[in-house]
Amino acid sequence: MEQTVEQKLKALYELQTIHTQVDKIRQVRGELPMEVADLEDEVAGLGTRIEKIKAELDELEDSIVNRKNLIKDCQANIKKYEAQLNEVKNNREYDAITKEIEIQGLDIQVSEKKIKEFEFEIQNKTEIYEKALADLEERKKDLEAKKAELDNITSETEKEEDELNEKAEKASEQIEERLLIAYSRLRQSAKNGLAVVTIQRDSCAGCFNQIPPQRQSDIRQHKKIIVCEHCGRILIDDAFVNGTEEVEAV
Repeated sequence: MEQTVEQKLKALYELQTIHTQVDKIRQVRGELPMEVADLEDEVAGLGTRIEKIKAELDELEDSIVNRKNLIKDCQANIKKYEAQLNEVKNNREYDAITKEIEIQGLDIQVSEKKIKEFEFEIQNKTEIYEKALADLEERKKDLEAKKAELDNITSETEKEEDELNEKAEKASEQIEERLLIAYSRLRQSAKNGLAVVTIQRDSCAGCFNQIPPQRQSDIRQHKKIIVCEHCGRILIDDAFVNGTEEVEAV
């Protein structure tokens, strides 16, 4: 059976009333869900940063080991070349071996310089690494506390919210799809989640702009669905509020 405009308006208002109660419950949680999500992102980011710094430290340690091994090889080569000096037969061989010893000595100097640079870098990165670890532990504690706070609030309101959501689903079934889509869009675009509002003091209870007397008269007649010219919300009169908690801005 086709619904009258009055029945449609009543169904929309009943749905809005339920959703307003859900909004109030979610307001109790405030910014906690967002704060928890932000802390989770921060903890994950710090974890990634710590892993990266640890990999860089490991790489520096490996570089030092490689340089130390290179120094050992150079020192062994110098000993070998020095032994060969005792067996040279001419100046050309002597100069060639002396040159090789000099090259090995320069390589040792370069490696020792590199080792000092690596050790300095390790010292700086270790300080950053330890600070990141401390920050991570602090953020983890903050996250644990916020999660506990959110879980506590959620556990207190979860049953009521589930019941209201179930009521909202049933109420939605009484509304034609076209109107339900429009209602949902209005709720999403409205800062306070109100898609259906009453007239209060000759004004829209959603945006508080004045409603002309003739338009108010049309709204009271329930012959068609009328929206606010300023905010687009669906307007109803007090006839639907009787016996139901009035929808107020949340």
